[in-house]
Amino acid sequence: MTDKKPHSLSPQRDREDEQEWTLRPQQLDEYIGQEEIVANLRVFLQAARERQEPVDHILLSGPPGLGKTTLASLVAREMGTQLRTTSGPAIERPIDLLVLLNSLRPKDVLFIDEIHRLSKVVEEILYPVMEDLAFDRVISKGMKKGAVKHKIAPFSLVGATTRGGSLSAPLRSRFGILFHLDYYDAAALQRIVVRSAGLMGLSIDDGGAHEIACRCRGTPRIANRLLRRVRDFAQVESAPMIVQELARVALDKMGIDRAGLDRVDQRILDALIHKFDGRPVGIATLAAAVHEDAANLEEVYEPFLLANGFLIKTPRGRVAGPQAYKHLNMPIQSELF
Repeated sequence: MTDKKPHSLSPQRDREDEQEWTLRPQQLDEYIGQEEIVANLRVFLQAARERQEPVDHILLSGPPGLGKTTLASLVAREMGTQLRTTSGPAIERPIDLLVLLNSLRPKDVLFIDEIHRLSKVVEEILYPVMEDLAFDRVISKGMKKGAVKHKIAPFSLVGATTRGGSLSAPLRSRFGILFHLDYYDAAALQRIVVRSAGLMGLSIDDGGAHEIACRCRGTPRIANRLLRRVRDFAQVESAPMIVQELARVALDKMGIDRAGLDRVDQRILDALIHKFDGRPVGIATLAAAVHEDAANLEEVYEPFLLANGFLIKTPRGRVAGPQAYKHLNMPIQSELF
């Protein structure tokens, strides 16, 4: 089985991307968190293996960094098949998708990341493929002019999206298994940090792991990234072990506070409360105020702020939530709520 890994122009980034893949669970039993999803997935996979057929198409939704790509790779591993990976933006033309589909072997797993970004014409080709394992190719010349039906090998499609609401209803309805991944709690993240530290050959105590777990926005990918940066501080200071005080100082220096908010999060809350005096503000205006791309705010920063009460969406725009005022030790503007 081949897993496609991300490319980078930076050698340092390449090393960290490679390390990120080595930290991923290699078996479903190693997956930490998302207990209900893992339990149900284990049943669906076992049933498919017993019937000797591909598992039904799976849609994974949720914020970035929660393990959608990891689950897709584990589906292929558990089924003993090949994983083929691509993304919605990478499939620009129908022929790109058809070539990929024709290359699949029986029971292969096709993983499409950012599936909500498929073009409409490409998406419509997927409908008969997902249902009937066939697509029509139109021939305009020769003796066989007309539509010719092409069959493809039985396969499983795993789609991942950070914007489930952007997925069209016809496409969503063709997935037999739908999972939504939620942010992880601190206990699960602490276990992930301890496991990753062990794989990286680092010594870390419960206090150090807990400090990182509480500041990683409920996201395993961020937890592993912060662990690597805290490791750098420990190395420079010749610390034999990552303890809580070392992790606290390192994360403070990186501008990540006790709630896991980084400097961009803090600029967002500062703009909502001070620049706009707590009044509702549109996403484009907010993005301009904090010097960030609006799409980046919506996909990367807003989900965590919304889920934890730091931000509220209203019909008139975004406002700081009660948790933001509490976090900043400011009186809540009760008339807004």
